[in-house]
Amino acid sequence: MKYTDIPNTKIKVSKICLGSMTWGNQNTEAEGHAQLDYAMEQGVNFIDTAELYPVPATAELSGRTSKIIGNWLQKRNNRDQVIIASKIAGPGDYTAHIRTNGFSKEGINDAISKELKRLQTDYIDLYQLHWPERQSNTFGVRDYKHNPNDPWKDNFNEVLHSLDEQIKAGKIRHIGMSNEKAWGAMRYIEESKTHNLPRMSTIQNAYSLINRVFEGDMAEVAMRENIGLLAYSPMAFGVLSGKYINGTAGDDSRLKLYPRFARYSSEQSTEATKRYLKIAEDTKMTLAQMSLAFVTQQPFVTSTIIGASKIEQLKENIDSINLTLSDEVLAQINAVHAVIPNPAT
Repeated sequence: MKYTDIPNTKIKVSKICLGSMTWGNQNTEAEGHAQLDYAMEQGVNFIDTAELYPVPATAELSGRTSKIIGNWLQKRNNRDQVIIASKIAGPGDYTAHIRTNGFSKEGINDAISKELKRLQTDYIDLYQLHWPERQSNTFGVRDYKHNPNDPWKDNFNEVLHSLDEQIKAGKIRHIGMSNEKAWGAMRYIEESKTHNLPRMSTIQNAYSLINRVFEGDMAEVAMRENIGLLAYSPMAFGVLSGKYINGTAGDDSRLKLYPRFARYSSEQSTEATKRYLKIAEDTKMTLAQMSLAFVTQQPFVTSTIIGASKIEQLKENIDSINLTLSDEVLAQINAVHAVIPNPAT
């Protein structure tokens, strides 16, 4: 395994982070624990969860993933050996069952208190804001369209003050963003610098061969401001395994269970994936490992979040850490990207 520090901290994490959003829905608790055991054996020490999980979000299942992780921590008695990241849910109709006061001081206190109980721990290493409170182009919305009637008011300073209180109380160690844009990231940085408030160490955004929009403004922000990307969906909901093109996807695969994520299976995404598959085959790699290696070796990536519903997939994904793509392969990948850029955004 390879390791790096979370920016602006002394926390060393594996370059592969174990995602968990299927545990408690697609995966049983026993399967989640088996994945945790295997990942730890391979040197993975970084686990990502959220109060929202498992996905899709429902009132019945909300928080179950973190409970599964908490039970594993108690069973293994290894809290000091793992780095845990979690997230407070942003506002929306599909999160009203969690809370309706967003990132208010009361909302943050409530979210952290309940998540600590689920995880059966006294602290969370990295606490993230799952998505912005303001209206923005996230989750497959390609372009920003301003809404002058958005009721959100600028509260970046208030949010950082609330998180600072939680850090001083010892309940969280460091903070990060998720599904954030360049403007929001820079507002947090501005408030941190101006008012001596905690800095955002990481940003958890989607990044894959068929969604490289992070390489625009956000990559410059990440590099110049020392914010590490925790890349999620590096496999584009399993599309970049090639199983949908090859016809080997089971009925329990994510896109068959949740077809609303159509951007991953659009005509353009499918064509791009076919071209990436040929590059992988021509160079004797699996598409999955090539896709993950591409993400992991980017200079702005702190850790690549992998998730798998089956242990065989998990093994292949973790093994990608041993692969470094050559300049020739990268040139071929970029040639496809030039013709079909970011089809899954």
